[in-house]
Amino acid sequence: MKNKILIALSFCLTLSGFAQDNVVINPSDTRVITTGVPFLLIAPDARAAALGDMGVATSVDAFSQQWNASKYTFSEDQSGVAVSYTPYLSKLVNDIFLGNVTYFNRINEQSAVAASFKYFSLGDIEFVEDEFSEALIQRPNEFTLDLSYGLRLSDQYGMAVTMRYLRSDLKLNTGNNDASAASTFGVDISGFYQSEEQAYSDFNGRWRGGFAIQNIGPKFKYDEAGQENFQPTNLRLGAGFDFIFDEYNKLGVTAEFSKLLVPTPPQYGFIDTNGDGEQTNDDPATPDVDESEPTQIVAGKDNDVPFLSGIFQSFGDAPGGFKEEMQEITYALGAEYVYQDAFALRAGYFHESETKGARKFFALGAGFKYNVLNLDMSYLFSSAKVPSPLEGTLRFSLTFNLGAGNYDEY
Repeated sequence: MKNKILIALSFCLTLSGFAQDNVVINPSDTRVITTGVPFLLIAPDARAAALGDMGVATSVDAFSQQWNASKYTFSEDQSGVAVSYTPYLSKLVNDIFLGNVTYFNRINEQSAVAASFKYFSLGDIEFVEDEFSEALIQRPNEFTLDLSYGLRLSDQYGMAVTMRYLRSDLKLNTGNNDASAASTFGVDISGFYQSEEQAYSDFNGRWRGGFAIQNIGPKFKYDEAGQENFQPTNLRLGAGFDFIFDEYNKLGVTAEFSKLLVPTPPQYGFIDTNGDGEQTNDDPATPDVDESEPTQIVAGKDNDVPFLSGIFQSFGDAPGGFKEEMQEITYALGAEYVYQDAFALRAGYFHESETKGARKFFALGAGFKYNVLNLDMSYLFSSAKVPSPLEGTLRFSLTFNLGAGNYDEY
């Protein structure tokens, strides 16, 4: 049995190579964008999940730390504590889950701070070397610890910076290997805009907008002999509008777009100079002519670059050109109806290109508020050929709002 085991979680499907004029591509080549610690891309709270995994431009709530920490500077509540629990692969196992605890405090009219702890457990995994050996049970896990500070720059706009410590303990400790966990750090930069309430012919309304660049940080290794992995650096852009019909009824609609700021794997093959469809000695490729292992980049760019270079490269390195770059953008649409600030109904849709992961799903959810307590829940329906690991999963979030109504934002 190997001394070191890496448990990889992937949210993308394999993408077949495209044929180009005079370029022969090995069918096994793929262009899946993979990163380390992909659990950071899982929506941790039920409200965001019910809206189609979005949160960068929705109205402020206690879980804003996970999407856009600058929203805290618009909170009507002075502080709050929130907890959430998300079962993962619940149809197969019952001990893989994502848990989250968040605390925020609006210090004054201009600033707010928040801290959160996110924990992803892969459950108990049993390793057996042979039929004579005693089973070794391990519980791999990953977690992040976040601290954020938000500043209100004007009546309608605020920004925030989030610092993150990340630890990934996915190694098997056999007693004779280095089983220390991988660790690194990351930074989020975010901004949020919320307009004043405006009067229209039949209703009042309010505009919202937000952005976030998440998980900006150095590449890291799970072990000394392993390859370097990018963090799931992600750009989110969103906008929304609140229809305020009267003091009891409100409908918010929001759209969000996101893109991984990680280099796309290049396309490998060889240049078929004589057009015979086979690699021969007169075709430029590796010195050892081998059709089964083409290693020459024929489209795209080398993705073995530093993380900062990778962020800028990710906007124009797709082998398929602009069309493929657009396929790497996901979008979500969500609507939330709120009655008397006490009951909410939510619905959302998430879409990802079939060539870049094929995640497509609808989500429904509800929220209930009683005094300082909020309870949110969501349920996911997969609409893709490949079911989501979260399909059929009921997610719950619980929020305690402290100092409720201390700030008047509306």
